[in-house]
Amino acid sequence: MLLADVVGRPDALAKLRAVGAVGPTTDVVAVHLDHDVPPGPELGRRLAAAGARSVPDGATLAVGVYEDVPDVPRRTLVLGGARSGKSVEAERRLEAFPDVLYVATGGSRNGDTEWSARVSAHRERRPGSWRTVETCDLVPLLAEEGPPVLVDCLSLWLTDAMDSVGAWDDAVWAERGEKALRERVRELTEAVRSSRRTVVAVSNEVGSGIVPSTASGRRYRDELGRLNAGFAEQCEQVLLVVAGQAVVLRG
Repeated sequence: MLLADVVGRPDALAKLRAVGAVGPTTDVVAVHLDHDVPPGPELGRRLAAAGARSVPDGATLAVGVYEDVPDVPRRTLVLGGARSGKSVEAERRLEAFPDVLYVATGGSRNGDTEWSARVSAHRERRPGSWRTVETCDLVPLLAEEGPPVLVDCLSLWLTDAMDSVGAWDDAVWAERGEKALRERVRELTEAVRSSRRTVVAVSNEVGSGIVPSTASGRRYRDELGRLNAGFAEQCEQVLLVVAGQAVVLRG
């Protein structure tokens, strides 16, 4: 049994897991739950994501007694709009686990200082033990054995995929682009379904906004909706983050 400040110090729990002091059978009980901690079901959801539970003040704990703590989902999709808090929610789900592979699909943009500032802010809030890879080649990563993977985000992966198949050109799209993109999405969703790694992915929810004024914009919106739906179908848990609040759609 471990009593720990799971919400305030998830990095400490991650270090204990890294050295084998905390394993699958360890009963992790959260303490130091004060007014800064979200109450009710939200607290239970956050603790469950870390493989932990809470108990009432004054509770008697028996070491070795089985406690029904929900398993950490193997595959999770976190949806949300711009600045909704979706990336923070996704990172929170893995911050109590060591050796996380953070897959950044956005890459670098030379000369774009605003983009560089966004990337730096993301890096600074990640645990120091996490490793970062900048790539859109997700299928081989999902096929490998290894630590949990956090993909941020599918929206930028789709942009890269549409670039590579010429999806922005109407003629190319009609001739071969649509079929090629469907194949790429199929390969990705199959890789998620068969992956043995814990996977948390982030994507934008754009279908509720203003209808794009261009054909290519509408095409991207529609294809992102299809990608999100296909990816979500393979996940045990799907969350929608609105104004920093996570709504559980599945799981």
